[in-house]
Amino acid sequence: MSTTTSASDRRSDKSNSDSFRKNVSRIKKLFKGTTGSSSSSSSVSSSRNSSRTSLNNIPTNPHNMNKTVPEDDDMPPLRPITLKGYTESTKNHIMTQGTAEEIRTLLPARLTVTSTWQLLYSLEQHGASLNSLYRILKDQKDKKIYDKNGYVLIIRDAHGGVFGAYVNEIFQPHELKRYYGNGECFLWSVEKVSSEAEFDHSNIRFKGFPFTGLNDYIIYCQFNSISIGSSEGHNGIWIDRNLMHGVTQRCDTFGNDVLSKEGEKFKIMGLEVWMV
Repeated sequence: MSTTTSASDRRSDKSNSDSFRKNVSRIKKLFKGTTGSSSSSSSVSSSRNSSRTSLNNIPTNPHNMNKTVPEDDDMPPLRPITLKGYTESTKNHIMTQGTAEEIRTLLPARLTVTSTWQLLYSLEQHGASLNSLYRILKDQKDKKIYDKNGYVLIIRDAHGGVFGAYVNEIFQPHELKRYYGNGECFLWSVEKVSSEAEFDHSNIRFKGFPFTGLNDYIIYCQFNSISIGSSEGHNGIWIDRNLMHGVTQRCDTFGNDVLSKEGEKFKIMGLEVWMV
């Protein structure tokens, strides 16, 4: 069976052929553009790699070659603590440099570098009154120089025992009658190994009692007393409004021993508050 092709058919075939060639040409151009883009991308990537390589090749400062990050053993020693605030007429200094250096070992890290301790209150210099103690400490609060400081309470009893506390906030009665303070607080005691020598590093036995976390009864101030640490009616340290008598008992807040040489009840022969 023969097949015949008309003139119109031949014109249609020619038109289809021209359309096909145009499509092929368009496809070739498309691929050619993609290849160019790939080449351009490779060029940018090469340029970036070249930039990184050139940065890596920048010579290092020879003065920095031997510098290393200091380790704890390389840190300079702490400066000895200087105690300021005693007047010339003050005969009995309860705080000594040796005792202060021992307390320093338990202070928060930010305060261990502090080398000057300032006496804020002294029973001998300011009189035996809890109200006076509160007033003097409030003056420090109003001056806004207490914010980042800590405070050390030190007591001497009738048998020569020395003990006290570190607190992160000043002693001040709260209207809400609540406990305050944080886990930085601790109780401590110190005793002389030889009764004839002074309270220096070679002659003291220091005990620290950090916060246990068993309760939050850390500092409680009223107008007639101060207590530090408490559990089941027992106080780590309790002192009366006249700063004459006190109590020290074992308590869960600090897991402490009885701190005074006199036993649970003691007479206050000297009392000071220091700002660290």
